[in-house]
Amino acid sequence: MKYASEDLMNEHEAILKGLSILEKIASRVASGKLNDQADPVAMINFLKLFADTYHHGKEETILFPALEKHGVSKERGPIGKMLTEHEEGRKYIRAMSESTEKKPFDTKAFVVNATGYIELLRSHIQKENIILFPMGDRALPDAEQKRILEAFENYEQTVIGHGIHEKLHVMLDNFSKKYQ
Repeated sequence: MKYASEDLMNEHEAILKGLSILEKIASRVASGKLNDQADPVAMINFLKLFADTYHHGKEETILFPALEKHGVSKERGPIGKMLTEHEEGRKYIRAMSESTEKKPFDTKAFVVNATGYIELLRSHIQKENIILFPMGDRALPDAEQKRILEAFENYEQTVIGHGIHEKLHVMLDNFSKKYQ
């Protein structure tokens, strides 16, 4: 039996890869050695679409409500904490995006917000992988796991569209080569 958490943890690996790339981009921005000014914007767009719209969207609209239905607490519990961190991440993303739109590029704001976002998401992913997902795996019966996985598939098709997931992974692979 495949658990919904396995799908989400696979996505966490892609997000962590993206965070490592963002870290390298931020380092180059900080040292004044960024060669391609479009890369921070492209990385922010990846994080908006893949990490937030796609991944966090699946958690917020499908997984978390199912967990609540099966007894995992939202208020003062792990779901509430994860939702708060999703909002914090969105603030960092907005601030990074705003920094790239300024003329000239506000490199200091970009680096500060990229660093904050990276730290937040790495910690967030660890909490989900170690605490929330195992808790959910115990709480959700097999039939609910199957329903969630089907809902995840439908979400991908309706929210980001056919083939976009794969294109985002190709983009990540290209950035990985560029920012080794």
